[in-house]
Amino acid sequence: MAAFTLRINGRSHSVDVDPDTPLLWAIRDGAGLTGTKYGCGVAQCGACTVQIGGATLRSCSLPVSAVEGREITTIEGLQSKEGRAVQQAWAAIDVPQCGYCQSGQVMSATALLERNSKPTDRDIDLAMNGNICRCATYVRIRAAIHQAAKSLEG
Repeated sequence: MAAFTLRINGRSHSVDVDPDTPLLWAIRDGAGLTGTKYGCGVAQCGACTVQIGGATLRSCSLPVSAVEGREITTIEGLQSKEGRAVQQAWAAIDVPQCGYCQSGQVMSATALLERNSKPTDRDIDLAMNGNICRCATYVRIRAAIHQAAKSLEG
């Protein structure tokens, strides 16, 4: 066990865990932020997606020792204009069915719009690859990303 200080959503959180503990469990159990979900445990489904330095990463397979001192953003801390636009479009289009994968989907969609304000269908497909939706709401996800992008045009 070791003490780590994690910077999550602009706040410091101290966790006492094994250095190989996946970041997901430090976020959920250590920081008490449960919006980031456990899906597969092998970084294949995207439910655990967080942003670190603007990049989307799978927190279920990322050891906490690799991210100490870096800014971590979870769904609870998503405050960018792109993040708000994505969340509004998600609600307007009624994207979720069961909702389990949605925090990871929203995190990936936000990262896409933060680096590409006018994504094509191909851009969206590439950016969202690896975010699995068991309810298969992919058409609505793509439509919501386009709607969010359009709302950001001003």
